[in-house]
Amino acid sequence: MAFLYFISILIFLVICLCVLYIWIIAIAGIQVVELPAGTVPKWRFAIAIPAHDEQEVIGGTIDQLKKQGYRADLFTIFVAADNCTDQTAEVARAHGAMCFERKTAERGGKGAALIWLFDRIFQEQEDEYLAVVIFDADTRVDPGFLQVMNKRLECGANVIQGKHVISNADQGWFPALTWAMMTADCRLFSQGRSNLGLSARHMGDSICFRSQVLKSLGWGEGLTEDYDLRLRLILDSIRIEYEPTAIGYGQAPVTWKEAEMQRLRWARGTLDSSRKFRRKLLVEGARQRSWLMIDGALSILIPSFSTQGILSILMLLGSWLILPSSMSWLVYAWVVILLLLFLYPWFGLALEKSPGWAYLAVLSGPLFMIWRTLIHLLARIKGKNIVWVRTQHRKL
Repeated sequence: MAFLYFISILIFLVICLCVLYIWIIAIAGIQVVELPAGTVPKWRFAIAIPAHDEQEVIGGTIDQLKKQGYRADLFTIFVAADNCTDQTAEVARAHGAMCFERKTAERGGKGAALIWLFDRIFQEQEDEYLAVVIFDADTRVDPGFLQVMNKRLECGANVIQGKHVISNADQGWFPALTWAMMTADCRLFSQGRSNLGLSARHMGDSICFRSQVLKSLGWGEGLTEDYDLRLRLILDSIRIEYEPTAIGYGQAPVTWKEAEMQRLRWARGTLDSSRKFRRKLLVEGARQRSWLMIDGALSILIPSFSTQGILSILMLLGSWLILPSSMSWLVYAWVVILLLLFLYPWFGLALEKSPGWAYLAVLSGPLFMIWRTLIHLLARIKGKNIVWVRTQHRKL
């Protein structure tokens, strides 16, 4: 019994520290810093869009981008029609984009298409574009996006992640829950870290880079090249800053099958990148006394929100059923931990003044946590057999 008590205390302390850490960062996300007014358009942007069989949505995305409240001569829209079997290239050109067609034996996914597109942008337009913005083929962009990025670049930012909002939350339970989780995550994870001088999340969409950063570090390939690039940026002491007023609207998977394939790829990709960078980040963070790198390592090492939730429930039940009444304080302690985890996404939704249905969607979170945990277990079992699969985008 003494051994069980020791293990219970040890697990409790670990989870307690993890919950404390995410709440400290969440509280830091309360404040939103306003941008200076009246910045003159100066930065010339290359807008890069990778597209594989996206004829249904690419035209609308380009039309929306052309409505930017920014000087038209200061941005160009580039599309990489990546091994398309439909009319993506023709539609992109018809709507006014500069489109390059990529034909290869192996697809390689979004990362390979972007690397290929960047080579053409930088080689053919040397030094013309000071910054590059990446959007997915289905993204609908707020008209003030480029103007906001112009201001952030003028303030000295190297990489700026815009706010990613789910555009099809009304198409089912999964998109609704994804909207709620994404909204809370942007405010608590990205805004909180950005306010503390740490690195926000790299969403792979609605993100802006100084051209010199991409020329130096590239984009990367793999199942989750955006996650991998975030860690490489941190190792190079470059942080991703979050900007909530630069908004891109993208679709979430509607069916469980679509979501499963996407999440399986994310789970395997993040696992591979985490194994590659966790030690480097810890060692370099300690050597350079860099909280940026240490936080990068902690974001890898700390159990996911789902893992913390499931483990806390199991420990609560175990403490209640197994431990003697003299140790009943642990039961109450686990109840407090679960309460803090339960309130965490609602705190983010409250800060964002989200609608009531978003809070209801989060109530189904425990089911999602179980599903997500199973996905991560499956990703470990399948290993290298997981490949990049296109997520279907629908015309809205």
